[in-house]
Parts: sequence; structure tokens; C-alpha cells
Amino acid sequence: MALGEVIKQKRESRREKLTDTARHAHISPAYLSKLENDDVREPSPHILHRLAEALDLQYADLMTLAGYAVPGSGPAQARLSAAMFADLTDSERDELMAYLRWYRSRKNAQS
Repeated sequence: MALGEVIKQKRESRREKLTDTARHAHISPAYLSKLENDDVREPSPHILHRLAEALDLQYADLMTLAGYAVPGSGPAQARLSAAMFADLTDSERDELMAYLRWYRSRKNAQS
């Protein structure tokens, strides 16, 4: 999944408008839109940190998706993650992701 897709999916699962998320992250809505559309080649770690906090995402995950080297997220970690889900069909993976979005939205609604 691309960085922009992750950001947009999380924002939408929280049922937030682009302008609300941008305000919480202290960035402009136009810049957030560019990030969601993967029009920003190298977003700064500072901006990624703000977005991680605003959207309750893991900062290291955003850094990795943006192409930055993050300790503990190298090839070994990627292989472990891939192995954990290697036997899932595409349909099962989609259902798992849908459930996770539902679970997180329910969790966020309770907060």
C-alpha cells in the first residue's frame, strides 16, 4: 500500500474531512491532498510525525512507506510480516482489512 493510500484510508475510516485532519496535523488541506494522491516525493519526517499523531498511525510505518530507513523495519521485519499472512487469499486479505477498518472505527468512536 502506498503512503497516500494509507493516510487517506485512515482519515476516511475516522470519517474526518480532509480539512479537519489537515488542521489537526497543522498542515494545509492542499498539502494533505497532495500527500494522499502521492504527489509529494519526499514528505518531511516532521510532517509525517504530525500526521501519525493526528490519525493515530505508527510514525515508523509512515516513515517506511515514505522511503525512509527505520530501525527494526528492514528486510527481516518485512519477511516476518509477509510470512504471517502468506497463506491468505486475496479475498481473505480484503476481508481482514475491512474488519480492521471497522474495528478501528469502532474503537475511535468509543474514544
